[in-house]
Parts: sequence; structure tokens; C-alpha cells
Amino acid sequence: MLAFNHSASNWPTFSLLGIPGLEAAHIWISIPFCLLYTLALAGNALLLVLVRAEQNLHAPQFYFLAVLALTDLGLSLSTLPSVLAIFWFDVRRIGLDACLSQMFFIHTLSSVESGVLVAMAFDRLVAVCAPLNYTRILTRHTVAWLSGAALIRGATLLAPLPFVLRAFPFCGATGLSHSYCYYPDVLNLACGDVTVSSAYGLAFVLCTFAVDAVFILASYVKILGTLLKLGPPGRTWKALHTCACHLCTVCVFYLPLLSLAVLHWYTHHTSPVLYSTMSDAYLLVTPLLNPLVYSLKSQQIQAALRKRFGVQRVVAGE
Repeated sequence: MLAFNHSASNWPTFSLLGIPGLEAAHIWISIPFCLLYTLALAGNALLLVLVRAEQNLHAPQFYFLAVLALTDLGLSLSTLPSVLAIFWFDVRRIGLDACLSQMFFIHTLSSVESGVLVAMAFDRLVAVCAPLNYTRILTRHTVAWLSGAALIRGATLLAPLPFVLRAFPFCGATGLSHSYCYYPDVLNLACGDVTVSSAYGLAFVLCTFAVDAVFILASYVKILGTLLKLGPPGRTWKALHTCACHLCTVCVFYLPLLSLAVLHWYTHHTSPVLYSTMSDAYLLVTPLLNPLVYSLKSQQIQAALRKRFGVQRVVAGE
């Protein structure tokens, strides 16, 4: 762990963490990580190509999916350099500005992804509860507006944080507990009174992830209530199946987020290896699994894959 005196330099350098105790095996650990990053990047890039190229995917549901894939690409690329630099070259140091930039992109893109999941929940809500008005409500303009709102919300709420952190002196230990820059992690190393900054970080979480989770839950309560009124179980199941991809994506996004939050809360009782591995996997799981979920569950995506690659069957959709 490195230590720097802020009075000696206005440009503190942080030390990123690999997997403690397994430093000698980092080059081998990098192999599965590199493979997973490659699959995540390739899977999301493929979804973007399919949505752009296939006419039957030119629908609001898949436009939102394209925005989600673009966000996942950004999340993967924001952590890829620092993670692989540690595993391949044992390069752990990162300057303040680079750290704050990485932190801004990670948290902004996570917020955007949460906002896009809300937009997709709204899409499913209209599709199930007001199908006759679907094409009137979910236009391309609406998709662009909702996606833009998610981006503006995340960027606006996160914009002050790098400047606030940059104003703090870092006069003690500067060793981070992740292989990337994470706001609570950096804030813990700042000297001075961080009460306001800590409260702002909590308010950001409540105004984004918590509010989004409540809206998604409320949407599906309304959807379920509508489905129960449809009558025959067959119609109910068919309508519910249209929401399956989105429900899986919500779980893929929020479960790792909650798991990391629990581990962060009980960090003193958690194995350093487990905590570090989960921290690295957190921002990799969602970009990796989202394309897989839609390939497994969406019949339209499967049809596009069969058409694009000329195969008879990709995977079972049910």
C-alpha cells in the first residue's frame, strides 16, 4: 500500500488492488477475466449490429436494448484498462484525474443502465396494460427522450463529485480496495470533513437506484394485476413471457449490485479474496449476461441470429 503526503504534491497517486494473496497467479487469473471481457464486448457489439441491421428489431423494446448494450460496452471499457494492467503488468498506480474520470464514467453509466431498465419497464407496462395505444405512446421520439433523460440524470447528478473529491487533500494512505476507482472507496481516503460528500453519495443512490427499483416494482405489480384479469392462463403466460427478458435483466443488474453493497458493508468480516473478486466481477457480470439473456429468451433475437449466421437453431427459447 502506498502513502503520499498531499502537502508535497498536488497530484496524489492511488494504488489499485488486484486479488490479495494471489499476486503471483495474476497472469493466470487474467485469462478468464480477459475471456469474459471479450465475450461481454463481442456480445453487446453483436446486439447493436442486429438491432441496426434487422428490420424486425426496429421496435421500441429493441431500441432500448441497443441503448442498454451501448451502456454495457461503456461499463466494460471503463474498467478493462485498469483491471488488465494489474493482472498483466502489475501496474497499480493511477493518478487523481484518471481515477476521478474512471469513477465518473463507472457511476454515470451504472445510473444510465438503471434508468434504461426503468424505461424498458415502462415499455412493458404500456405493451401489457395499454396495447392499443402502444404505437402512439412508444414512438422513436419517446425512446430517444427516455434514453436521453437517463443519460442527463446520471451525468448531472455525478458531475459535482469529481470536483468535490479533487478539492480534498489526500494526506494519508492512498491504497484503494478495488481494481478500479469507486466513489466510496476514494472518499474514505480523503482528509477533512467528508460528511456532506458522503450524504450526497447516499442521496445519489436513493434518487437513482432506489427510485428506479421502486418504479420497476410498481410497474410489475400493475402488469401482474392486469394479467390476472386476462382470464385464460394461456393468455396470461403468453403476456408474461414478453416480460421475461426484462425481468431477467433487472435481476442481473440489481443482484450483483446488492451483493457488492452487502460485502462493502461487512467488509471487515469478508475474505479479502472474495471481496476483491466480487468487486471485479460486479461490473463484468451485467455486460456479460445481458446479451446471453436476450439470446436465450427473445425469439426475435434468436430469429435475427439464425438469419445473420445461417443456422437452424441457436438456443431453446422456452
